[in-house]
Amino acid sequence: MTSERVEALLGALTPVDKAGQLTQYFYFKLPAAEPDAPAPDIDDSQPQAVEAALERGEVGSLLFVSDPAEINRLQRLAVAGNRHGLPALFGFDVIHGLRTIFPVPIAMAASWDLDAIERGQEVAGREARAVGIHWTFAPMVDIARDARWGRIIEGAGEDPYLGAAVAAAQVRGFQRGGVIAGPKHFAGYGAAQGGRDYDEANIGEYELWNVYFPPFKAAVEAGAGNIMTAYMDLNGVPASGSHWLLTKVLRETWGFDGFVVSDANAVKSLETHGFAASPAEAGKRAVLAGVDLEMAVADPAYAHLPEVPEAAAAVDASVRRLLAVKERLGLLDDPYVDEDRARAVLADPRHRETAREAARHSAVLLRNEGGLLPLDASALGSIAVLGPLADSQRDTIGPWVFDFDLDETVTVLDGIRAAAGDRVRVDFARGIGVGQRTFPSMFDMFGGNVQKDPDGFDPAAEFDRAVSLAAAADVAVVVLGEWQNMIGEGASRSSLDLPGRQLELLQAVVATGTPTVLLVMNGRPVDLRWPAEHVPAILEIWYPGSQGGHAVADLLFGAASPGGKLPFSWPRTVGQIPIHYSHTTSHEPQNQHRRYWDEASTPLYAFGHGLSYGTFEYTDLVVDQHGDTATVSVQVTNTGRREAPEVVQLYLHQRHGSASRPVRELKGFRRIVLAPGASARVEFTVGPDERRYWHPAVRDWVLDTTTFDVWVGGSSEASLTATFDVAQ
Repeated sequence: MTSERVEALLGALTPVDKAGQLTQYFYFKLPAAEPDAPAPDIDDSQPQAVEAALERGEVGSLLFVSDPAEINRLQRLAVAGNRHGLPALFGFDVIHGLRTIFPVPIAMAASWDLDAIERGQEVAGREARAVGIHWTFAPMVDIARDARWGRIIEGAGEDPYLGAAVAAAQVRGFQRGGVIAGPKHFAGYGAAQGGRDYDEANIGEYELWNVYFPPFKAAVEAGAGNIMTAYMDLNGVPASGSHWLLTKVLRETWGFDGFVVSDANAVKSLETHGFAASPAEAGKRAVLAGVDLEMAVADPAYAHLPEVPEAAAAVDASVRRLLAVKERLGLLDDPYVDEDRARAVLADPRHRETAREAARHSAVLLRNEGGLLPLDASALGSIAVLGPLADSQRDTIGPWVFDFDLDETVTVLDGIRAAAGDRVRVDFARGIGVGQRTFPSMFDMFGGNVQKDPDGFDPAAEFDRAVSLAAAADVAVVVLGEWQNMIGEGASRSSLDLPGRQLELLQAVVATGTPTVLLVMNGRPVDLRWPAEHVPAILEIWYPGSQGGHAVADLLFGAASPGGKLPFSWPRTVGQIPIHYSHTTSHEPQNQHRRYWDEASTPLYAFGHGLSYGTFEYTDLVVDQHGDTATVSVQVTNTGRREAPEVVQLYLHQRHGSASRPVRELKGFRRIVLAPGASARVEFTVGPDERRYWHPAVRDWVLDTTTFDVWVGGSSEASLTATFDVAQ
């Protein structure tokens, strides 16, 4: 139910007023471009056109403004321009931090630490609301099983159970921080054909309900106030024009009562798709499907809504939702920003410590042969830090950030030098240049400060210098991966190879005989087949954020232990993609590992894999049944010599029933920390919610009378197992 105030406002608005309230404009004032940056494909007159629309009362929302003084200025235009003094709603891409930058979302998912995820997004929400941003276009909750797709970096990986848990935690964090969370992109965007951004997605009903929908449903149940539509065709119907998706599923089945926004120009794109014959028809079809707010760069389709009387009821419903949001946020009474408070919130040192902790928790130790890590600083005289990413502030914080302060970004080199102090000599060489980078991604123009080679840079001499430093050092720390503008929206790849001469540099360093640690800075899996055989220690650090360098040093020198686990199956080669652990059993399961003649069918590293500085033993797996619910418990002991975290994971397999079911499915996890020699008993509940699945033949959720296998351990390859039987 909406308030009398909202209903009175709705009744006073003209059709043109209403169309304005349902229109959101980008507002672009780009920073000064780098000398060799691509020219942005944006009309210079766009800001003036938007301000004119504000003064006419034809704007309900703006996005891409984050300066509090500018937000106040534009808000005054909105209030003065509207006959009823209605303020604008300001949105922004706060993906993994605003001023304090956290590890990228795929990294936060790798922490499997829901409390840390929630705290991180609460900080992001607090900073955003302080500067005048009311809602964030996040979290992205698309399931991604194709690592070529650049936006894998924004989500939680391949698994619907982990994805749902992470989505709910992010929604709770953002909204506790004071902003509306906007889960995206509804739905199926992560299944774009060939991993090519924006391409169509064709997803069977079985997968749609069992794999791609659960994170969205979890986000709705967590109270998300907004949902963003997807750009692409889903099974032949553009998602932004799908009444079934946006009304039947989202509102009628799940009970979503927030507002729906299109992705950028997605309403006008209904005409491009061939779904609508004109902009007016595109606006009509979108609002009738359930899109409340059109995100537009210019010439919105919703400007034509006053010409479509048959959409009047849908328009009123959408305007009512948007007015109710503005009322709940307090904008109808006080739409302006306290600029002094904004500065204080952005400077809060507690936010940086939260970011440092998040980066520690998200790192995944892929390999540690001979216990090379953690490094013993007291036994080292020198460290060679090598690689072009080791001292790049812009790459350290990763893509999809726009309001960062590079001066407070701590690189890996910075962190190692700070931790080593005067005790250990730390030498640095880039080793290779950055000139081999791929074309910039579509959002690189907003990032600025892209790393460049210095004037007079000699690639051959620098390569040789790096190898010489490695040969003379006690240990070499090599930081390799992808530059931040190689991943994200519009940045898919056809190869997972390390770009440029990075692998060649690593091979030359290892050939010196110096113990080598590889730090991987990236947002998707890259080809690590050679390092997995020849480099003793590999630590996945992702793009670790503002405090990333300090966090990495904490892990390298043992002040903290890695405890992250992979949120996706790490392929050996791009030829295996798509690959995921929860596939169904084939008719010849004994041959499942040899389905390519030239490569194993298994991943290089399994979903859920991750080592630590402890070693964990799983024993005494017990299943107690009580009616339709089973309690599964296991004893976990740290048999190592260091305190360390472990993510205890539970997997199920339904042996038989009315459909083929995956060989394993994650259905529970707990992150624990154990001292050396300590044990803990970890319990999971397996009830109807964990056992049911969507059956396309009956078009409903089913529970079978069957036998379940259960495994508990530290990855999807857990071997400790038991069984239990259930009736419906």
